[in-house]
Amino acid sequence: MAELKTKQTEANVESFIRDFADTEQKRVDGFQLLELMKEVTGFEPKMWGPTMIGFGSYHYKSDRSKQEGDWPLVGFSPRKAAISLYAYADTEEHAACLSRLGKFKMGKGCIYIKRLSDVDVDALRGLIVATVKFLNTKYPSDE
Repeated sequence: MAELKTKQTEANVESFIRDFADTEQKRVDGFQLLELMKEVTGFEPKMWGPTMIGFGSYHYKSDRSKQEGDWPLVGFSPRKAAISLYAYADTEEHAACLSRLGKFKMGKGCIYIKRLSDVDVDALRGLIVATVKFLNTKYPSDE
């Protein structure tokens, strides 16, 4: 079984946003998302791998394979083509939030936005809350 490459690191989150975001708008949006996700989750941001900012974590065991590991509850990355939001699970609560979210594209496990102003921030808050709730229920902590 292959080991997950994306793990939490000690890299500086603010430096990453300043250096990695390729436009001033992505930097501004990155810092706004940083504050939003920190406020909503109550977790400090951490780098996961070289390009993902995550908040909190959970330990999962795949239903389809023997793979298991740790992953952030929610997160984002200010990538060149779009900002990737890792705050989605296929639930009715998520569907309701997505219907109000605004301009976005869906990936397999994330949501892509061009800029934060394209989305309804309250709907995004709802997605974050619903994702954390869903993952904490599906993968309860042993602590």
